Amino acid sequence: MEQIKQAAVIGGGVIGAGWVARLIENGIQVRIYDPDPTAPHKLAAVLGNSRHAYSKLTMAPRRPEAHFEFTADLASAVQAAEWIVEAVPERLDLKQAIYREIEQAASPRAVIASSTSGILPTDLQAGLQYPERLLVAHPFNPVYLLPLVELVGGQATAAQTVQRALDFYRSLGMHPLHIKKEIEAFIADRLLEAVWRESLWLVRDGIASTQDVDDAIRYGFGLRWAQMGLFETYRIAGGEAGMRHFMEQFGPCLTWPWTKLTEVPEFNDELVDLIAGQSDAQSGHYSIRELERIRDNNLIAILQALKTYDWGAGKALAAYEKAQYDAAALSSLSGITTRLDKSQPIKTVERTVPTDWTDYNNHMNESRYLQVSSEATDAFMRLLGVDAAYVEAGGSYFTVETHLRHLDEVRALEPIVVTTQVLAGSGKKLHLFNRIQHADGRLLATAEHLLIHVSLKNRSSSLPSAAVASKLTEFAHAHAQLPRPDGAGRAIGG
Repeated sequence: MEQIKQAAVIGGGVIGAGWVARLIENGIQVRIYDPDPTAPHKLAAVLGNSRHAYSKLTMAPRRPEAHFEFTADLASAVQAAEWIVEAVPERLDLKQAIYREIEQAASPRAVIASSTSGILPTDLQAGLQYPERLLVAHPFNPVYLLPLVELVGGQATAAQTVQRALDFYRSLGMHPLHIKKEIEAFIADRLLEAVWRESLWLVRDGIASTQDVDDAIRYGFGLRWAQMGLFETYRIAGGEAGMRHFMEQFGPCLTWPWTKLTEVPEFNDELVDLIAGQSDAQSGHYSIRELERIRDNNLIAILQALKTYDWGAGKALAAYEKAQYDAAALSSLSGITTRLDKSQPIKTVERTVPTDWTDYNNHMNESRYLQVSSEATDAFMRLLGVDAAYVEAGGSYFTVETHLRHLDEVRALEPIVVTTQVLAGSGKKLHLFNRIQHADGRLLATAEHLLIHVSLKNRSSSLPSAAVASKLTEFAHAHAQLPRPDGAGRAIGG
């Protein structure tokens, strides 16, 4: 798959800043152009929230944040870019003028991805020298957290451009939804528009307040929509007979005068004052940044919960997290193999303590010591050849017993190192001893693990492959010459 290393973002508002956050979190360098002198300040606020969010979103190791910079002109932003994000205001003439400037400086191969929420890509392409490389990639706020991005090609968009976009956005942990037929406002915003119009009438006619409408969504069907959408929710509503029964039962309701979707309330100052006043009463005691942080924390909890059950948006997070773990393991193994000395314990983890790994004393809590040791064991297994492909083929090691000793404290953002020593490795068994140390040399904890090789096909113990067994034997023989670690074989109180 093509690896994008350099991107440009034109427009540093809410959406543009969200794109910057997601891109740099995924190791892609970004140059930003926005003539607004307050754009850097706005971006800094968004990045403050995105960094907080990513520190909690996944337990996979985060890659180093990529470099970003503002440029003095548009040409400097796009000249080396492989992917160009356009996130300027929703005016067709402005966007087309921006594209003309882009084409004068950018590579013809660079994709132009418009963040428009409703303009047809065919209209955006008019007058372009290379219209085949433009498409719509419509995200949802906050861009750095919500995985959906609607991809819409215009009449001149090349199939290869769409495929590049599908691959690229998946690599960012997103769920690209390819809309194969152009329509204004695409899919999601058309659905939102329908709910929005009906909500305006409910408030306008005094039937509900803004908080009543929001409560109806967030305490009820919104939670169902978050993990099943509309049609799957209604399929379940049909009971064992499914969607057909639901349609037969509720289809006639479509002709009933339940809603005013065919009418639009007059959008006047009175309506604006009514909506704005109620919204202020509902949540005006929070700042926008506080609401954003609350929103992000709730989204993280929902996404993590959905990931646990491999459902809905959780599937996208699970796939992204797996890719992050694999990338981190490959990077770690690359470093290990270049300095590997089998006669000594192997350095398997080297990282800083994340801020959300600590308790109220700002010390790393007990569960994270076990997690770090688990990561070290996983890195060592990959060194043996027990990697994603090996697991996919049906083999792995399962931990059957662990003994953990807590010896010293470590605080958030302090560096830690884990070394792994093989105590025994033959047949189905793998016996490891992990030392968790502060970078200053203090021994923080030790963790002893006994693992058994298992066939994932029948979930029973089995011998590892000949290649894995051979590598394990090499380590076991080399480490047999080392002194037995202090604490090895101990039980609690032993």
